[in-house]
Amino acid sequence: MASRSRSTSRSHLTPSRRRSSSASKSNTSATSGELFEQAQHKKYRLKVTAGTQYDPSTHQLVPVNGDETVRIDNDLATVSLAVRIQDYNGYPDTSPTTHPIFTHPSHTTDQYSLTFSIIFKKPVNGNALLFGHDFDRPIRDRLPPGFNTALRLVKWSIDPSMDGDAYADKPYLFSPALASWNQFRVGGKVKSGDEVPRVNGVVVQEGDEGGDAGEVRERCKVPAEAGERMKFFQGEEERKGFVFEEGRVYQVGFGNPYLVFNDFSLRLPGFTLHAIKYVDERNHDLRYVLKNRETGEVYFIILFTLVLVGTEQEKNHIKEAEEGTKETKEKDGSLGNIGWEA
Repeated sequence: MASRSRSTSRSHLTPSRRRSSSASKSNTSATSGELFEQAQHKKYRLKVTAGTQYDPSTHQLVPVNGDETVRIDNDLATVSLAVRIQDYNGYPDTSPTTHPIFTHPSHTTDQYSLTFSIIFKKPVNGNALLFGHDFDRPIRDRLPPGFNTALRLVKWSIDPSMDGDAYADKPYLFSPALASWNQFRVGGKVKSGDEVPRVNGVVVQEGDEGGDAGEVRERCKVPAEAGERMKFFQGEEERKGFVFEEGRVYQVGFGNPYLVFNDFSLRLPGFTLHAIKYVDERNHDLRYVLKNRETGEVYFIILFTLVLVGTEQEKNHIKEAEEGTKETKEKDGSLGNIGWEA
């Protein structure tokens, strides 16, 4: 197998600040239905939080498009996370509307980007690790017409390894992590006392970096190119042959042009679903979950919550966002050190 580039995956990207006005330009050619949907989505603002439990009260605020990295820790893994969203108009109010990552050649079409590093505290088999969505309650009565068509299109053209049941009492849509992440980079080993890696200035590139990382990919015959790696890990036996080691850094980049948070729509080739009209007081959030299918253990959750503007609930969210921003800044950009030994 040809040797892979071990060039750094880091670039020093500086977020642009929020524009003076977040209002969208009017579209005189829009249909009445489109105008209604535009009006509807302006009634809501987005808040992003993350944690290791399903209970949102245990989460911390994620400063979208900011220059901070969020650290998420439990007895399973140490995670460093950064979230970027195009045309962001959510909380906190000081959030930049975009991020320089969207000018990078590998992200110019993406509408959002999830960048994280993860250091597992015990080995995890590659076939056990799942990435995707789940819900606490049924959503079948809120699914828009054409949802099944959209789901088939996603499986056929985007993610053949995806599996789930959107009509179950507790719906879920998960994919094997190794087959769904856009970029996957194997790093070196860490030890107690090492600094937890930050990812706010990182553009993850497929490959390996540091120590014996290249040998890890070569030993498991992981293709060097991202698309080929995703295809390779659609096979269950290939996934079972890969083990996430304890104490090793793995970097991940995930995003796509299909999920548009600016107007809360799913845009597939030749097919668009506007989700905002199906939002109600019980169905107003979306979460990404990294979990173990064998044990049910959760490594982390990223929660995207729609907040209705002009309500008492919004006041609480604004207060939480302000407190979360202050807490992030007080940490002075440091994520601390590794406090355990692999």
